[in-house]
Amino acid sequence: MTTYKKITLRKGKEDSLKRFHPWVFSGAIGHIDEGVEEGDIVAVHAADGSLIGNGHFQVGSISVRMLTWGDEPVDEKFYAQRLNAAAMLRKSLGLMRADNNSFRLVHGEGDFLPGLVIDVYGSTAVLQAHSPGMHFDRHKVAQAIVALPDLDVRNVYYKSETTLPYKAALDAENGYIIGQYDTDIAMENGLRFHVDWLRGQKTGFFVDQRENRTLLEHYSHGRKVLNMFCYTGGFSFYALRGGAALVHSVDSSAKAVSLTNENVLLNFPEDNRHQAFATDAFKYLAEMQHGQYDLIILDPPAFAKHKSALKNALIGYRKLNGKAFEKIAPGGILFTFSCSQAVSREQFRLAVFSAAAQSRRKVRILHQLSQPADHPINIYHPEGEYLKGLVLYVE
Repeated sequence: MTTYKKITLRKGKEDSLKRFHPWVFSGAIGHIDEGVEEGDIVAVHAADGSLIGNGHFQVGSISVRMLTWGDEPVDEKFYAQRLNAAAMLRKSLGLMRADNNSFRLVHGEGDFLPGLVIDVYGSTAVLQAHSPGMHFDRHKVAQAIVALPDLDVRNVYYKSETTLPYKAALDAENGYIIGQYDTDIAMENGLRFHVDWLRGQKTGFFVDQRENRTLLEHYSHGRKVLNMFCYTGGFSFYALRGGAALVHSVDSSAKAVSLTNENVLLNFPEDNRHQAFATDAFKYLAEMQHGQYDLIILDPPAFAKHKSALKNALIGYRKLNGKAFEKIAPGGILFTFSCSQAVSREQFRLAVFSAAAQSRRKVRILHQLSQPADHPINIYHPEGEYLKGLVLYVE
């Protein structure tokens, strides 16, 4: 039997864990063994002394993120098995192909590895820790990644400076754990793109919109497309391949706009259908002409990262979508998204509905979108659903 220091729950607080929910909240804890430190692996016991499982301890509202159930230890073998299971799922989804080498390999709780995110871009995996425990285990994880037989990953880049709890004082630095800079060009469904994992947001590219970009390509032929919050231009170059008449990309970041232009050039050299603008999204929407675009993408960054920001986030979604409804051409199509985990699917839909009603235009839902299969939702952890999207037809 593996011996870890113990955390004992208060009476009756083990029910959610018996339903395999992977979080132990601080209010559920009755006793913590002396000497338990942040990032340690701890054994979680019910009030009657029975072992529930093992997980990473941290200071905060979520005190333990459960990794194993029963007496299974958290060691190199554990990470090898979980990474292999994650890779097998992505292989079964058909994501490992000659024309596609970018996908999410591990999606935290969705792959039964809470606190860990791994995105693969060709020969490089970008590893992100969201808990002190995963930070301390990063080398075990990195070794398990490069050992996977179905992946050709030679480099593992660690990017967790902004994702770890700052109060933990871990002094985490971004950098290569294994290998070195190889190339920043990856491929998604036959389209190439530069990935800025060194300085870009998240892990460098938003692989969670892959299927939604493919859907957009289907609707793009002959349309005048506006890609708001374009970041590195994913929707833009899919629209160009779909035969759009023109594509305008907008982002407040000049660096993002520059990378968008590079990605368009990589796939469509000497194509004059595309222009990019570094400006505020709300300002651009307010100043653009009515009917200038008949396909608009609204994919903003998270308006609410915490429940405390929910009210302002919903106001933001109403304003943003309201301006799009006001300006889009008759017969136009609107792709609108929320990646805020704090905003439920129903709340987002109500915000968009309110914006549509205020515009007094006839609006129909064509598609209701979610995150792709390489961002799976643990059935015992519904909080893992974060991406919501609607495709709307506006008369």
